[in-house]
Amino acid sequence: MAGHARVLRAPPRIKVLEALGAIADGRVERLGPRVYRVASSEGDRSYRVYVDPGRGLAYSDDNGTRLRGYVGYPIIAALMLEGLLPLDERLAEALRGVSWRRLNERLKRYALVEREVKRLARERGVDPGELDGFVEKVMERLRGLRLRYTGSPPLEALGGGGSGG
Repeated sequence: MAGHARVLRAPPRIKVLEALGAIADGRVERLGPRVYRVASSEGDRSYRVYVDPGRGLAYSDDNGTRLRGYVGYPIIAALMLEGLLPLDERLAEALRGVSWRRLNERLKRYALVEREVKRLARERGVDPGELDGFVEKVMERLRGLRLRYTGSPPLEALGGGGSGG
């Protein structure tokens, strides 16, 4: 279905921070070339991710990507680990252990979640302005990639990985 791939929209800003948190938590696992598995913050779900920026293609079965049509945090995390988006380990470390799903369910709005996450980062020694600058840099690079959603994972994404259990 790659011929009918739709261009993915830029994500809500909070998804960049969520990707950093996933990396800091060790929830992003490379299964093979351009293929990743990303565990949710609660650990009860995992997302299969495929990125091929050379062909402008991306796949992830997270809800943001699949249902809402934006570049979801699992894709952002994979692109960071591929070296195609900026990655700042110090900022990521400040976001370690955030319960993203719980925050989203409790606060209901991304702007409120972002405010809470920035408060936590400040307590951990990171200025919120630094996070803003980093997010803007990532968003700019993402817009330049113009990724298209493949709709189904390519064969190479279906192959490896085992059960992970």
